[in-house]
Amino acid sequence: MATIDRKAAFAGADALLARSSRQTPLGKLLGQCKQTFVFMVLLTYVLEALSIAPMVYMLNVYDRVLTSRSGVTLVSLTTVMVGVYVFWMAVEWIRQRLMVRLSLRIDWDLGPDVFDASFRRYALRKNVDVHQMLGDLMNIRQFLTGAPVLALIQAPFMVVFVVIGWLFHPYLAIFSAVASVLMLVMTYLTLKISGPILRQAEQAKTDANRVASESLRQAETTLAMGMLGAVRDRWYGEHSQFLTKQVYASEASGLMGGFTGFLTKAMPSLQIALGVYLAMENLITGGMVIVASMLVSKSMGPMNSLLSNWRQIATARQAYDRINALLQDDEVLGDKMQLPVPQGSLAVADLVGVPPGSPRPVLAGINFTLAPGQVLAIVGPSAAGKSSLVKLLLGLWKPAAGSVRLDGVELSDWSHDEVGPLLGYVPQEIEFFEGTVAENIARLGPVDSEKVVQAAQLIGMHAVILGFPQGYDTPLGSTGFALSGGQRQRIAIARAVYGCPKYIVMDEPNSNLDDAGEGALVKAIEQLKAMGSTVVITTHRPRLVGVVDSMLVLQAGKQVAFGPAKGVLDAVRKVQAGNSGAALAAVPSGAAAPAVQAVPAMGVAA
Repeated sequence: MATIDRKAAFAGADALLARSSRQTPLGKLLGQCKQTFVFMVLLTYVLEALSIAPMVYMLNVYDRVLTSRSGVTLVSLTTVMVGVYVFWMAVEWIRQRLMVRLSLRIDWDLGPDVFDASFRRYALRKNVDVHQMLGDLMNIRQFLTGAPVLALIQAPFMVVFVVIGWLFHPYLAIFSAVASVLMLVMTYLTLKISGPILRQAEQAKTDANRVASESLRQAETTLAMGMLGAVRDRWYGEHSQFLTKQVYASEASGLMGGFTGFLTKAMPSLQIALGVYLAMENLITGGMVIVASMLVSKSMGPMNSLLSNWRQIATARQAYDRINALLQDDEVLGDKMQLPVPQGSLAVADLVGVPPGSPRPVLAGINFTLAPGQVLAIVGPSAAGKSSLVKLLLGLWKPAAGSVRLDGVELSDWSHDEVGPLLGYVPQEIEFFEGTVAENIARLGPVDSEKVVQAAQLIGMHAVILGFPQGYDTPLGSTGFALSGGQRQRIAIARAVYGCPKYIVMDEPNSNLDDAGEGALVKAIEQLKAMGSTVVITTHRPRLVGVVDSMLVLQAGKQVAFGPAKGVLDAVRKVQAGNSGAALAAVPSGAAAPAVQAVPAMGVAA
């Protein structure tokens, strides 16, 4: 029997880990835990074997103790059973601890990867619900510590109870086998019919939650402009789809559940009737009649458990597939040699930019180079492609063609965990994390007070921050201290220049600055140049243009001109004055400007 159980245990573990051979991220991890799974399956089969002990006890009590009226036999059997129950409890405790450790191993190993992958996909504007992905990881962990996984493991053991019934009488075995097969068929039909509907309901729920989450981010605008009704209607449209699909799934499972309930209630009674008939024919004993009813319950038990936990099993299966799809789709770099700290040499060649998920390029034919310590201003009208170019220059988007190389390394292929702390970035839409001013400037890492103060002084915010309620310890974030638009922008600039990185990209860094703030930004850029940092800014303000070395003009996603800032500005002035021919001659040799008629609309005051 031990050999049979061991083979069955390995078979059960292999069935649970069948997907491991497909080399999916989660499958690989489960494959590494195969020995733990096998041990857990063995313990489960030991517990199932121990469940035979109460049947043996009842059989002996009814057939031996009652007929012999032996108190010694009764005490002996009861003592043995108490010992069996103590051992049973110990094995269950060990198995539970093993399952908890296994689920924690999966969470510990995959949690950071799932968070990073969800974060990266969301940053690339892909369709992902970060809360759902983290919830999927929890669903898998709960699946591995609860009844659903045990139901799957216990299912093959129903054959053992059929064999025991055969030892009593073949009719009992046949009856148990038929009952188990009927329950198996009903389980399959339930999962087959309601499974797809449940997946659709989960997707509708995800869409509804995403709409609600996006709406909350614009709560003030929604209330101020009376848009709450429209926003609610959009959310409820998605939510109603979820409710409809959920009702369909519940109705389908309810129909199957009715047949299953009939089998669950009727089969034990029919088994007793069959056992009594066999006892009346003197084919089995009276004790066997009682045990026979327990056998059919045990043989049908795994199928009942599968049916009662089918929703959790289906949810875990969907979570498994979603996490694997997320991790496989994630562009996570493999182990690579660590590269030197970048010095700021930037080379952009034949760059074509296509937003993730879009079939059409928004940028094409971008070519320029910058040496360390140079400052470039990217100018152009609205929708010229400036912010898209910023994302490419930071490696957030992968070029559809061409390259963006920092010190000779393709930025989109450089691990952001490695190069990110060495770069600076000021986005157009500025948000701060829950934390103090110092923690936000230090990018939520260990706070180096000297570097934090240096970054604040560089943008002229040191005295302003000291005037906050708690100085550098003033909390920021959605529930923190309310900052003005200019203060937010200057603290974001301080965060970007923290540690004096050699490569800094600023997207409209002066859009909310007053004259004093803009003057501080000009001085900061001059100091960064003196320290050898390469700075790229997008701007419409002429004051910033005056401090840059080179200028890149964009128009409708095309590079109109590139060269020394003075030469490009002179060309703009002449074009605006109506002297197109002189403008052509004035554009530096490094420029690409076949369409000079577009230059007057580039969005920079001459």
